[in-house]
Parts: sequence; C-alpha cells; structure tokens
Amino acid sequence: MSQEKQEQQDFYLPDIGEGIVECELVEWLVAEGEQVTEDQAICDVMTDKALVQIPAMHNGVITKLYVAKGELAKVHAPLFAMEIAATIATTDPAEPESSDDAVTSIQANQAESRLSKDSANQRTGKVVASPAVRRLAREQNIALSEVQGSGDNGRVCKEDLTVFLATLPSTRHAATTHPITTAAPSSTKQEQLNSLPTTEAGEPLTGIRATMAKQMTASLSIPQFTLCDELRLDELLQLKARLTPVFDEQQRKLTLLPFFIKALSLTLADFPLLNARLDEEARHLHYQEPHHIGVAVDTLSGLLVPVLRNCQQLSLLEIAAELERLSTAARAGKLTPHELQGATISLSNVGALGGLVSTPIVTAPQVAIAALGKWRFVPRFNEQGECESQAIMMVCWSADHRVIDGATLARFNRRWCQYLMQPERMWAQLT
Repeated sequence: MSQEKQEQQDFYLPDIGEGIVECELVEWLVAEGEQVTEDQAICDVMTDKALVQIPAMHNGVITKLYVAKGELAKVHAPLFAMEIAATIATTDPAEPESSDDAVTSIQANQAESRLSKDSANQRTGKVVASPAVRRLAREQNIALSEVQGSGDNGRVCKEDLTVFLATLPSTRHAATTHPITTAAPSSTKQEQLNSLPTTEAGEPLTGIRATMAKQMTASLSIPQFTLCDELRLDELLQLKARLTPVFDEQQRKLTLLPFFIKALSLTLADFPLLNARLDEEARHLHYQEPHHIGVAVDTLSGLLVPVLRNCQQLSLLEIAAELERLSTAARAGKLTPHELQGATISLSNVGALGGLVSTPIVTAPQVAIAALGKWRFVPRFNEQGECESQAIMMVCWSADHRVIDGATLARFNRRWCQYLMQPERMWAQLT
C-alpha cells in the first residue's frame, strides 16, 4: 500500500563492511532545511580505511542532522532525517533500510555522488578540501573560503595554505600563530621563558590513525621475525633506463616499484606459503591463488595500503598503470573500501621518504611484508676482489613465525633478489 504525502524519514548509516561499527563524521555537505536530490552526496565519513560519501536515496528536504561534525556515527543508527515528497510505501519508518541496498547504492553511484558534491559545492560555496587540510586550516585560524584552491574543482591543498599564509600581512599572520606572553623589560630571557604558559594540545584518535593503533596492537600477538639483505640494483637500473622511453610513449611513469611487484608475484608462484593466510584461531592455513599485493602509500590522512589485484596476470606496464591510479586515488582520499581490502602480501617503500632500514610489522591475516629502503651508490668488492661503486638497497622482510621459518624466508628472499639483480631471469618466466 502506498500514499502520496510529505513524510519525514530517518536514514541510517549503512553497514560498509569489514566489521566496521562506527565512522567519523568528517563533513556535512548539506545543511538542515536544504533541498537535496536523489544520489546527491550528503556527508563524508571516514571509515577505518577510507573516506566514503553517503548519498541521498530520495529527493527531499533535510530536516535534521543527528551527528555533529567530528563525532562518531554508529552503523545502523540514524544519520539524518529527510522530508520526502514522493509516493512512499507505508512501512514502519523506525526500521533501517536494507544495508545491502544502501552499500550497493553507495558503490554503484560513487562517481555520480562526487559529481553531485561538486555541483552542490558550487551552489552553496562550500570549499572542497581533505580532512587533513581542514584540520591544518583550523590550527592556523584560516577560513578555507579565503584560500584559492589549485586542485580539481577548486580543491584546497596543503600547498595552497602555505602560499596563502605567505601572502598574509604580518599583523594578521601573527594572529594566526600561538600568542607569546611578553614579560616586563627588566626580566631576564630565562624569566621570560619561565613566564610562558604551559599548553598541551590534544585530539581524539580517529580514522586511519585509530585503525593503525588497533591493528598494530593486534599484531603484537603475532610472533614474527625480520630478515634483512642487500639488493644490488645496477642491472635493474640499466633496464629501467632502456624501458623508460617505451613507458613514456604510453604516458606512464616508470619507477622501480613495478619491477619489485612483478618479481614478487613470480616468486610467490614458487613459494605459495608466503601468499597464504592463517585463520584467527591459528588452526587452518589457507593457500590463496591470486597475488593481491598491497603497497603502502603516504597520504595527508595517514598511511594507506591500496591493493593491486591479480598481479600474476598483469604485465609490467599494467602494474605501473594500476599503481599510478591507486596512488593518485589514495592521496585524493578517493579509494573505495574494495581497493583497500584483500591483500595477500605487502610492500612498504620507506626509501621513498629517505629511510635506509626499517623493520615492518606483519598484519594478520597476511604472513609476510617487506620494507624497501632508499637505494644509493656505496663501495663494495666485486668477484675479483676489486672495490667498486654499486647501487645498493637494503630490504627487510618480516614474517609470521607461526607459519614461516628463517630458512624458508631466506630462500624466498634469495629468489626474489635474483629476479631483480638479474632481470633476464624475470623475462624468462613471463608468458
């Protein structure tokens, strides 16, 4: 039975998957009393792993926002209320709408929701910016509406805030920083320092950092060990130089990381144990055929690990293209939950930030992870006993000792390094 009338209805935060029970409300994209259309983005929420937009399911007017910005919204709890002008079914409004339907709508209309958000932002004058940029603006007492954004659709980036601060008059710039108490002229410098108020800033642990705290705490229960080795890259660097023009023709940027990923996939074919997962009770080991390789990406919101799926079926060019796409989406906060789930093994390229050695931590249900250090030219002795300059990178593997022993990890690492130190071995395995 249906009826034609105006009816207020509560809308609930859907189950987004991965056992998520709550999300941080990052930003409301509408206000109470505002007219919205179906599929228009209503708010941004930060799950354990990614920024997700919640769209409207119907046309109507927003009558109430139940969760304040910065607070936690509970799954299956009311998120906002709408007055719907449509023919509606006379069902009990207290029942949350189907979680499966809501999740399907979010995933199917994600691109359209972003377009709707951009359109809504242009109408309302709302500034597009990531949560990290908004937090930085608050700390510097900057109104984002005053900043000229250089990103897509006028998105304000961290660099835009830096440029804006540099253009401020000195008097106003001083007002954006923490005030310093000036002591009497007769005071000594030490007395002036002693007179400064003691302050302590704090913020709740939410979003990606909260997830990291939870996962790393759980990882302490895993007995794990680390193996480090030197990887010589001279031949691989020469091959990269020869292939770079080929990738340029395809408008793709070639780095060393696609080689590492492809070599890892080839090695997993010979050592399937490293691609397995252990169940929560540590009673069953599950061997996984696809090579879903997670690659850590540094973003303004924290460390994200998007997943390159089925690497065993991808060419070097396809891996480079997918890596570029996922890295760009990660830094823009546009990764979907699916793109962050299901990794069977992971790589962390700490060398991109200048680190030489790192001991990575295994995250269940994966059983291994590698940290790639910064490569550099260092003196080493060749087979003839002569000292020469070699391109060397430190590689550190950590493994779940409940599943993998030291000898197995050493053999695995040696095979992987052979593919990279002698790239022709890699091509011999490609079909």
